[in-house]
Amino acid sequence: MKSFRGGSALEAALAGAMLAWVCQAQPVAAPSEPLMVRKDAGPYTIENSWELGYRFRTAGGNIGKYRSDVNFGNGVRLLASRLAIHSRDGKARYFDELVATTQGLGNDPYQSATVRLRKNRLYEYNLLWRWNAYFNPALTISEGLHRMDTTRRWQDHDLTLWPDSKFQALLGYSRNRQEGPALSTVDFFGAFGDEFSVFQNVRRERNEHRAGGEVDLRWFRFRLIRAWENFKDDTFTGLPAPQGGRNPDDALTLETFRRGEPYHGNSPGWRGALFLERERWLSVSAAGTYTGSERTFIVDESAAGAGPAGPFDFQTLVYGVGRRPVATGNATLSVFPSQRLSIANHTAYYNVRTEGDSLFQQFSNRTFEFEQFQFQSLGIRTVVNATDVNYSALAWLGVYGGYHYSTRRIRSREFLSSGGFEELVAAEQENTVHSGLLGVRIQPAAGLTVNLEGEIGRADRPFLPVSEKNYHLLGGRVQYKRGSLLLSGATRIHYNTNSVSLSSHSSRSRNYTLDFSWAPSGWLALDAGYGKMHWDSLTGIAYFASRRFVTGERSLYVSNVHALNLGMQTILSARLRLYLGYSRVEDTGDGRRTAAEPPLGSPPASESPLFRAVQTFPMTFESPLARLTVQLRPDLMWNLGYQYYGYRERFTSLQGYRAHTGYVSVVWSF
Repeated sequence: MKSFRGGSALEAALAGAMLAWVCQAQPVAAPSEPLMVRKDAGPYTIENSWELGYRFRTAGGNIGKYRSDVNFGNGVRLLASRLAIHSRDGKARYFDELVATTQGLGNDPYQSATVRLRKNRLYEYNLLWRWNAYFNPALTISEGLHRMDTTRRWQDHDLTLWPDSKFQALLGYSRNRQEGPALSTVDFFGAFGDEFSVFQNVRRERNEHRAGGEVDLRWFRFRLIRAWENFKDDTFTGLPAPQGGRNPDDALTLETFRRGEPYHGNSPGWRGALFLERERWLSVSAAGTYTGSERTFIVDESAAGAGPAGPFDFQTLVYGVGRRPVATGNATLSVFPSQRLSIANHTAYYNVRTEGDSLFQQFSNRTFEFEQFQFQSLGIRTVVNATDVNYSALAWLGVYGGYHYSTRRIRSREFLSSGGFEELVAAEQENTVHSGLLGVRIQPAAGLTVNLEGEIGRADRPFLPVSEKNYHLLGGRVQYKRGSLLLSGATRIHYNTNSVSLSSHSSRSRNYTLDFSWAPSGWLALDAGYGKMHWDSLTGIAYFASRRFVTGERSLYVSNVHALNLGMQTILSARLRLYLGYSRVEDTGDGRRTAAEPPLGSPPASESPLFRAVQTFPMTFESPLARLTVQLRPDLMWNLGYQYYGYRERFTSLQGYRAHTGYVSVVWSF
């Protein structure tokens, strides 16, 4: 992810989401669909297919960035498999259905397996297993000192007893485990200090057990589940060797550093859902959850070295038992007075409290000074209500509108103790948002549909400077469908301004999309898509630099993303199929060719060369692919796939890479 020094968190989040979408929108040339041949064995019908192959890769440039985006390597794989066993009469002795699938087993960084086992009227069991090798070099953050190379394993087990009856018993278990090495940084003395590189041994695990039931009666269906969740984080952080810090101009050194921070807790909770339908004029659905989380944590940290005022030797202790009860609920009431009119009201409630005994203590072994901070509580309550009305005035004309209301209240209490002074700090803030929307649906001709909509909203006290305050949205979509031909286009505009006493923020986004698909014959299918996303934001900021407080600066970010996708599938003969595709995503930024130039047609938001370099992020990503499938026999297929990845940043070549990837495989059904 690009590091936005001085930029807002929203800009960084947008860039991160955009880059993840850019680099992972097109997976490596996917294996073909499994070839299935049915065979009878006793009371069952069996389908079994394996796709065994070899994946190849050559890459140049930044291999770490390639691994973060794609991460496919060389080696033999079980690319895909599927086993399906079904009883012919639905009355087999032990089970009536068994379906097992796998994906990428062997050496792929993304592997999965599923199992579904069912005996009619008695039980149904579902298993989902996943294994991911996550690599994140984070080269643009802290000069590459934030890295992570971990593996994550998920497993979900769900058992339903009497799945075809009016009453069902539900049992389940889930586990999520992450472990591996990582690098991070620690900062000492804030704006007057320095940063140091530390090593982390990541160990996190989550387990959940579930038990409940579902009742399906004449007019309603009710589900209730009791869950017990256990979470623990035993990550350890340490200094591999004495360091002089990242800034060579200061005299700060760190001789020793260790941090143990075990974090364990339990979260028992309830989940319920209710669905009710009364003939054709009334529909009610409601759901709610309650979780009574309790966490026990401790941070035991020691650090020694030389700082701005001379040698230091700190011991820091943070510990406590935190409680975090969370209650959520939502209900939707839909009324259909006539075939042309429908009215829906939705209400949602969210309440979370973080409270307990949390104590921060820091002691200097040299000066014997002692500081203590005690956190008491933080509470957030949100209530949302929305009413929407749909009315079909004519066969070709429909109108819809609505009014949405939400209110959020935040309360906090903190006890401070330092230098013999004690103070209880309490704070509260409430924000209310009112919004209205109006839209129209038109069908002026057969196969042609036009949707136009707009929304305007006002908030009185946004919680953050980048939150929505005075905003409006405009959107429209046109779609034409005739036979296999589908054409569609859409646009969406979102403007927001937010000025508060300490800062100001404005953002504008405009999205445009075009889509096309057509199958003129049974042997040819075409599809294409183009999208443009414009985003710009301007936010007032204040920060520390060179040990001084800087005010009056502005953070500007401009993005212009163009995305193109093309695809063609053709059947060359009864035994030969070919697929060709191409995708390209380009962010032209604000038009600059280099980071030092000012934006084209407008003055720079900041005279700082450092800020100019992060006010836009021009880059290009392209990926052509091809897949050839040859039917050798009714039960045997041969596949060859290829995909190229090219990633380039305009302002720097630090993260650019190019990679040729592909696979060759045989699909055998037996």
